Amino acid sequence: MPDIVPLPADYAAWLAELKARIHAAQQQATLAVNRELVLLYWQIGRDILARQGMEGWGAKVIERLAQDLRSAFPDMKGFSPRNLKYMRAFAEAWPEMDFVQGVLAQLPWYHQLALLDKLNNTEERRWYAAKAIEHGWSRNVLVIQIETRLRERSGQAVTNFSQRLPAPMSDLARESLKDPYRLDFLGLGEEAQERALEDAIIQHITRFLLELGAGFAFVGRQVHLEVGGDDFFIDLLFYHLKLRCFVVVELKAGAFKPEHAGQLNFYLSAVDAQMRAEHDAPTIGLLLCKSRNKVVAEYALRDLSKPIGVAEYQLVEALPADLQSSLPSIEAIEQALADDIAMDDE
Repeated sequence: MPDIVPLPADYAAWLAELKARIHAAQQQATLAVNRELVLLYWQIGRDILARQGMEGWGAKVIERLAQDLRSAFPDMKGFSPRNLKYMRAFAEAWPEMDFVQGVLAQLPWYHQLALLDKLNNTEERRWYAAKAIEHGWSRNVLVIQIETRLRERSGQAVTNFSQRLPAPMSDLARESLKDPYRLDFLGLGEEAQERALEDAIIQHITRFLLELGAGFAFVGRQVHLEVGGDDFFIDLLFYHLKLRCFVVVELKAGAFKPEHAGQLNFYLSAVDAQMRAEHDAPTIGLLLCKSRNKVVAEYALRDLSKPIGVAEYQLVEALPADLQSSLPSIEAIEQALADDIAMDDE
């Protein structure tokens, strides 16, 4: 049996640091390869566009080009006729090389295809590309965010943040909320009560965190507070890592009422007094209601002392039945994406 060599006292710390440096180098190498690949695809697409314009290239030429490139580079994937057409569409959608090289090259190629397939507007593509880079979304998450119209819903909750929070936290907090919240993944009917909502959210907490958005960390449900000898329970408690504050979420199965805001204001005071640490920002409240009158909500929040947002939730997608039934499930989207990748690798 070999002798056990005693290790220096700082060996474990040094090894951890070394592994972190190696991991960082691997990530940088992967990003560098992706950047070069995206730029290469853009250049190929730009050349195809130019030659089609000058020489009238058709589909047959694209097929021949794909065949010749595959023959010349048999170990390199991505030269199918379908992918070459995507390169052309990519260059057509993004004519500015500086933007492609400086921004879009941070996203993998299959993210680029999702932006091309799912969106027709340059401004929307820029917005979703920036969010995908900022939050490190996978392609599947990017597709889900586009399908659920995240851009249209972000920052739309009724809040008093501009009066109750300092800048720039007020803007960041407002953008962290949305309206409405899509909870159709819970599998509940429109008449679901608050406890059923809470139970389903806990069962699907990962998907609910995705719907809440980046930065939310789950702390607990029915969190106990004792105030003056009386017991109170918060429906859901989160901590926002970017805002550095607790977020209290209260669920209401009916329409918003002004007294709901007063109750939540009380909960926020208790959390600030009993749970908030010195370095934490003021606790934020979010009332999720089945429906809300915007004017009533604005009046209810106007003179409250704590930062509160009010938003609706949707248990069923608000689309016509024929269109709603045609929407793919998340599982179907993921399978379609896997099929796309397999086809492009052929």
